[in-house]
Amino acid sequence: MHRFDQPLAPADVDAILAYAADRLSLDPVPLDGPLDEQELLDEAGVTVTPAGLGAARALDVFADVLAPSCLSTDHPRYLSFIPCAPTQEAAAFDVVVGASSIYGGSWLEGSGAVHAENETLRWIADLAGLPREAGGAFVPGGTIGNLSALVAARHTARHHALEAGSDVRPWRVATTYGAHSSIQSACDVMDAQLMTVYADDHWRLTGAHLRRTLEDNDPRTFFAVVATAGTTNFGIVDDLASVAEVCAEFGIWFHVDGAYGGAALAAPSARSLFTGVERADSFIVDPHKWLFAPFDCCALIYREPALARAAHTQHAGYLDVLTDAPDWNPTDYSVGLTRRARGLPLWFSLAVHGTDAYSRAVERTLEVARFAEAEIGRRERLELLRERDLSVMVFRRIGWAREDYQAWSDRLLADEFAFVVPTTHEGETVTRFAIVNPTTTEDDILAILDTMS
Repeated sequence: MHRFDQPLAPADVDAILAYAADRLSLDPVPLDGPLDEQELLDEAGVTVTPAGLGAARALDVFADVLAPSCLSTDHPRYLSFIPCAPTQEAAAFDVVVGASSIYGGSWLEGSGAVHAENETLRWIADLAGLPREAGGAFVPGGTIGNLSALVAARHTARHHALEAGSDVRPWRVATTYGAHSSIQSACDVMDAQLMTVYADDHWRLTGAHLRRTLEDNDPRTFFAVVATAGTTNFGIVDDLASVAEVCAEFGIWFHVDGAYGGAALAAPSARSLFTGVERADSFIVDPHKWLFAPFDCCALIYREPALARAAHTQHAGYLDVLTDAPDWNPTDYSVGLTRRARGLPLWFSLAVHGTDAYSRAVERTLEVARFAEAEIGRRERLELLRERDLSVMVFRRIGWAREDYQAWSDRLLADEFAFVVPTTHEGETVTRFAIVNPTTTEDDILAILDTMS
């Protein structure tokens, strides 16, 4: 370890660990709020200097200025986007992972870490009903997970086309309008065309609509279909079973994006929504969303990992010692080479609490979501836009315009009371709750809704 000219003093180590311990013990955590660039410069001063500030001063700047200007995504009334509410064990173990200087890209360098990550991936694969040989890696987030899966899908489709002597090189992906924005980004990176399929009356991708799109545009040009198991804006779960059937019929890779919603597989009450996910060729879920892990962590799992390995393994002379070995190297299954063992905080939390505790925690968030849905439906001036599938609900406050939603949202944040931002649907400004934090209660829901009176 580089210590430069001044080793970190034991007192400074203790101070850093004490800050982490204090943050982990806060109940409730502060919501805090953003500062503008000039305010941060005025309060923090210049921090990157030739001589350095020293550990004590740098920690003070972080604790007193920088950290309070960042929102706490684990606050129980942080209901925007998709919150992140890691268990204390997962957050604390993230410190251990950083301090251990583990490279998690290869079995040779990090076999113990990779073993633990693979055991965690196995639990997720079992929830989805994927076969014993399924496997993959933890990657930075859903965007990289989706991109990596689609790269593997295209590589596989083009290999099959070549073997069949086809003169068509597959270059299209099919999904619906509700798919995550990262699918379009992945297609842009890959120079692929994204074809949007009309949704059914429940705003889901279905096999019937997919078949029509494929037949209208030559099925041979498609290398993947992306179904969503919990859309970000509405939490919608596509009709996975019928989509899987059509993908099998046409021989097209079936990818399921469960970045947000896939965690609900841990809840027995929601499992029936995911019928068909067991037929996926690839599947992702972000544990930092609803499986109580810290940022950043996406579980990427393939039905046939060898197909992903063929697409992603990087070859170079200095890597021969890795690529020539039969070991499980996580970097062979996604975009990117260097990686931290980002699955270890989730592994530690699972090992400490057990999987039953995770099921109870996800069920608890669904219980609060059911309460919120009923409460919104009960109030005269509030109106749901769609019945809830999982733990996201989108609703309007009758009589409000865009400016009203924004002023309300700004006031909640300025008071450090809650963080609930507007969203849009078909050009209309509305708002939404995303409930994935087990510490969010029915009283929190009531308190926020009361501010809309």
